[in-house]
Amino acid sequence: MGLRNSRPQIFPGDIIEFPRSKQFSHFGIYYGERDGVPYVAHLTSRDSDAKLLLYGRALKSSLKLDPLDLVGKKYKVNNYLDDKLTPRDFYTLIKPEIDEAMGKMVTYDILFHNCEHQATLFRYGVKKSMQIDKIYTKIFPTWKELFEKKKL
Repeated sequence: MGLRNSRPQIFPGDIIEFPRSKQFSHFGIYYGERDGVPYVAHLTSRDSDAKLLLYGRALKSSLKLDPLDLVGKKYKVNNYLDDKLTPRDFYTLIKPEIDEAMGKMVTYDILFHNCEHQATLFRYGVKKSMQIDKIYTKIFPTWKELFEKKKL
């Protein structure tokens, strides 16, 4: 596992992507270090990932602050909207919002409010999910066809 030695330099407010499967990743915001331990703020649910994919709506979840290594050993910085949107300031905007949201219940919705939406909302002030957009472009034509045939 050579990935450990080639860790990217990360800064508070960066979006961290943790690959989970071929299609899905988990996302969080780099919060900074406490006593030399790097922390990530991420939206998490008490249900397993499998249940999220099957039932992905209206699940109770909350924002947690966990050590980076606990969330995932493999990760990358993925500030993919930096060329389109201006990242918000970590210390004046993002950190206070994270601190305020910590531990409060949030309704998790895989299509409209997942961990990636939460991360982009903190960093840019806009909800975005590339992975859902990709899936949506594949399933939307099928849904549209069924809807037009009055089967949905």
